[in-house]
Amino acid sequence: MDDPRTVRETYDAIASHFAKTREYAWPEVEAFLDGSEGAMGLDLGCANGRHAELLAACTERVVGVDVSRGLLAEARTRAETREFDVDLVQGDAATLPLRAESVGLAVYVATIHHLPTREQRVASLDELARVLAPDGRALVSAWSTAHGTFDSEVGFDTTVDWTLPGGETVPRFYHIYAPDEFEADVAASALALDSVEVSSGNCYAVVREKQ
Repeated sequence: MDDPRTVRETYDAIASHFAKTREYAWPEVEAFLDGSEGAMGLDLGCANGRHAELLAACTERVVGVDVSRGLLAEARTRAETREFDVDLVQGDAATLPLRAESVGLAVYVATIHHLPTREQRVASLDELARVLAPDGRALVSAWSTAHGTFDSEVGFDTTVDWTLPGGETVPRFYHIYAPDEFEADVAASALALDSVEVSSGNCYAVVREKQ
């Protein structure tokens, strides 16, 4: 699973069905954005745009970035149906097509764990730091060993099948983070950690660029 095209091809294959199962924003994202505002919002790994919709309510402009064209098409449909504005861009989380210090608020949820190497995962955190404005903040999340699905205290690589309506299964790569490993990767990047917690089996970090 070390081919970066695998993530794109996987989510292109399941985009329509995946989007139908991801209707609502995560409560942790709602809590992070509650009372926040900024000029530019970024939904990194935007999928069907459910969190870009939240960002559109508290920022002047939103950019949604995803590697999957199929998911970007789903996000475009959601934005048109629900009448919110978002600029959708196909891109790699480790090489963001955005200017430095341009983002005031960002969410990077349920995405970093799909990157196949630690080098790529930390590089994506460095890129997030690069695009954050000096007063910008971001919420980062990853699936964790604290989830009841897993019986491990250390991080590991695995695949989790997605089952399409016709019964076809599509394997998806995951790096399942141990909470201390997640915190260590954030610390190894150009991000400063404001807070970290485990909620609903996911690690969450509120971060900003290191000064």
